[in-house]
Amino acid sequence: MTDVLAERAEIDAQIAGRSIAHAFADTVARLGDAPAYSDKVGVEGTDWRTLSWNELRDQGLDVAAALIDLGVEPGDRVAIMATNRIEHILADIGAMHAGATGMSIYNTLSPSQVAYVADHSTPAVVILENADHVARWSDALAAAAPTQVVVIDPTAAPAGAITWDDLVKRGQSLRSELDAEIAQRWQAISPELPATILYTSGTTGNPKGVVITHRNVLFEVASTDKTVGASEDEDLVTVSYLPYAHIAERVLGIYLPQVMGGHLHLVADPALLVASLGQVKPTRFFGVPRVWEKIQTGIGGLLAMETDENKKKAVADAMATGLEYVESLQYGNTTSPELQARFDAVNAAVLTPMKSMLGLERVAWAGSASAPMPIETARFFAGLGFSIYDIYGMTETCGAVTACGPSAFRLGTVGRAQPGIEVRLAEDGEILARGPVTTTGYHKNPEATAELIDAEGWVHTGDIGEIDEDGFVKVVDRKKELIITSAGKNIAPSNIENMLKESPLVGHALAYGEGKPYVVAILTLDPDVAPIVAGKMGIEAEAAADLTALSTNPAILGLVGQAVEKCNERLSRPEQVKKWKLLPVEWTAESAELTPTLKLKRRVVHTNYAAEITALYED
Repeated sequence: MTDVLAERAEIDAQIAGRSIAHAFADTVARLGDAPAYSDKVGVEGTDWRTLSWNELRDQGLDVAAALIDLGVEPGDRVAIMATNRIEHILADIGAMHAGATGMSIYNTLSPSQVAYVADHSTPAVVILENADHVARWSDALAAAAPTQVVVIDPTAAPAGAITWDDLVKRGQSLRSELDAEIAQRWQAISPELPATILYTSGTTGNPKGVVITHRNVLFEVASTDKTVGASEDEDLVTVSYLPYAHIAERVLGIYLPQVMGGHLHLVADPALLVASLGQVKPTRFFGVPRVWEKIQTGIGGLLAMETDENKKKAVADAMATGLEYVESLQYGNTTSPELQARFDAVNAAVLTPMKSMLGLERVAWAGSASAPMPIETARFFAGLGFSIYDIYGMTETCGAVTACGPSAFRLGTVGRAQPGIEVRLAEDGEILARGPVTTTGYHKNPEATAELIDAEGWVHTGDIGEIDEDGFVKVVDRKKELIITSAGKNIAPSNIENMLKESPLVGHALAYGEGKPYVVAILTLDPDVAPIVAGKMGIEAEAAADLTALSTNPAILGLVGQAVEKCNERLSRPEQVKKWKLLPVEWTAESAELTPTLKLKRRVVHTNYAAEITALYED
């Protein structure tokens, strides 16, 4: 406890009295004309549109001046629905320097969900990117129009809205007049004021607005910096592709750069991520487990296509050495000189060329969060020489409360408590966290806040976990999602689901068994892998591309059945999947079975596929 409190006091002294705006001003002064953010908007081929740190702040202040002219007051909210592009960053910076709170809203929310968020948060200004976003805000704008609507795409601006270009021009013309007002507003931001309000995507019910303060953010960045062990001369080059309504991307893609610097490359469409990695060659890369699984599938497909048995053996041997090396880096282990030499050799000859095919050869830090990383995926990338540092936290804790890092990591865990943060287990195994990263509460929802944070300041995460003798935390499952069978057996569905998804054919999986005598599973095909597998099996191209047809194809069903059997071999008898159903559909955030951060909405699946689940128990 003494060490935790000492670490906390050290970080608190470092950030005392400061806001993100203060840290941003220092970063701009330090980096000046160095590149800050790049995106692909309005450019072709391999070109990028880039703003330097000086240009970023200058244009952000133009936006601040325009927002003030539109009537934005300190403490107001500015809602932003846009993809990852420079205008999104400028809108957030402009809102902050106007003394307001920038709020990124998930692009996939339905009109009714947007209407709820708008009514609950009452934004003074709404900034939208395109016609799709305007349509999603139609109900909200009809119910109670905010002070002003700004649309980035000029062709999508509805009546009464102004375009982004007009907003910027208005700010440019008013800057000299409002410079003193802008300076007064951002310099007056105190650490306890909201930096943002993030409406959690949630798996049930209306989203809750999590208030994140400037102190939360600065403490999180400083604590994470200690875990990562970054140096001031690190060449920080990253790719930002997850939604900015996601706490991890907001910290890594907006706040950490403003505090630490670096060069961020914004990717509006995650489908373009792999191509962008090849151009950017980042030095750090963060991905939710589904992204890592997709990359693994891609590499696995390339390896499977290799017909030269000698080359396949060389790769297999190199990856075995890579895995052995990464395992030797785990906490409490040592790397022998002999193993280091073997790894250096295969890394140079085999593994680095493989990583370079994806643009990942320069990655010195790789992270994952948002959901448990399947251990087989972590081991696969360890075979490439990657230590993927698993991170654990939630929006309500401004991101990470535990993390693996270069100085201490263990495969299959989410690391140890970050500097200055306390983590422990409740009597029922629930993970509890406490520290300066804790939200001040849910916006206008004291009842939910009281359920989240107890009288002693502990955040109740809702996750069941384990902590080993060295302090490494393992997340077992969601507290409310544990399956209790009719025999009284407690089963973690995510463990089963992760094993099922180890098959490249399986896109998503849901395990079910609450109050039932045995566990069943609902499965979907991976839309990228299934057609390739079908083609290799001689299925005609048109049929191979049809997921509906493949879901009833005997050969595909046989392969999926083998994957289920392989999973069952590693499970205890009560956990084993006795029956399963392959669906003729794909689950996405748009189809409602997944959240915008690709987490499974269990209750939605339970409702949408109740008949299929019932049928699995009928005989």
